[in-house]
Amino acid sequence: MTAKKRLCMVGAGRVGRLHTRNTSDHVGHRAEVTVIVDPNVELATELAAEFDVERVCASLAEALVDDDLDAAVITTPTFTHRDLAVTALDAGLAVHLEKPMAMNIAECRAISAAADRAGRPVQLGFMRRFDQGFIDAAALLRSGEIGTPMIIKSLTHGPGLPPAWANDIRTSNGMIAEVNSHDMDTVCWFADSEPVDIDVRVSNFKGAERGATAEHFYDTMLATVTFASGALASVAGVCPADYGYDARVEVTCTAGMARVGDNGPGGFSYIPATDQREQRAVFPSWRDRFAAAYVREMTELVDVIDGHPPRVGLEDGERAVALTIAGTYSILERRTVELAELDPVAIPSWQGAEGAGA
Repeated sequence: MTAKKRLCMVGAGRVGRLHTRNTSDHVGHRAEVTVIVDPNVELATELAAEFDVERVCASLAEALVDDDLDAAVITTPTFTHRDLAVTALDAGLAVHLEKPMAMNIAECRAISAAADRAGRPVQLGFMRRFDQGFIDAAALLRSGEIGTPMIIKSLTHGPGLPPAWANDIRTSNGMIAEVNSHDMDTVCWFADSEPVDIDVRVSNFKGAERGATAEHFYDTMLATVTFASGALASVAGVCPADYGYDARVEVTCTAGMARVGDNGPGGFSYIPATDQREQRAVFPSWRDRFAAAYVREMTELVDVIDGHPPRVGLEDGERAVALTIAGTYSILERRTVELAELDPVAIPSWQGAEGAGA
């Protein structure tokens, strides 16, 4: 019998808890979480006790004293991703890295260089890539049965504000990264073409009343992306949307149309945020909408450890980050930004030392 893969869960928050639960409940015959890493040792200890995890460590370096680990699952804030991923890869571990890949292109390339040095794989946590409906839509678009994509409309609306660090562009790149990087990845995936430019406009409707006071905070976003193929994409984001979690894409092609995603198991016609009445069920959170996709992430991570290519990898992660950086320049400078303008070694002006992960 093949030995179980030993996973290090880096981060004991919502996503770390979800991946730990899914590994225990659905992948337990092939893998197990053997150590949980979080500077909040009390939180990590609670998670470890719930799932009978052997060890708790305050840092990844401490966890790596155990040289019998196979992979690290990194679920921590974006500004920590580069250092943690490089440390794990340099130790010879495969990595599952939650989105966004990193704070900027330079950090993405540092992770990619570490993966090349180690000869170890990195799987990105774009959960739409692991959702069967989105997988089927991508396959249909690749088949040519409905022609060539012309317009792609993608949206992600989140029910509540993310943590405070994610509301500050200095430490997260803002909503375009923390909420809508899924859309940035999806429109590139569905267009099957390289993005050329991006134009983004934002508004702030609820920030003041919800206590979000970071400079440049916004809760509403609309972006337009142009692709080398001539395809056009729109990306809409609202967070907090209050009515529930919402992730949908519609693609108009030269010989037909494809639609994927829904607001809930039965969809809905109208949902006022005031009393939250709905005609049919609505997904309350991302954990509900993409429950099966998150299980598939951990299932396929075991395959990746064994040598299978990641479903979504480093090139995809860097492309989404590049769109995020160009999009943030567009927000701040109120203009269309070409991706060719980006200097891959430069740290964006709004990040500085803190945002760069120093």
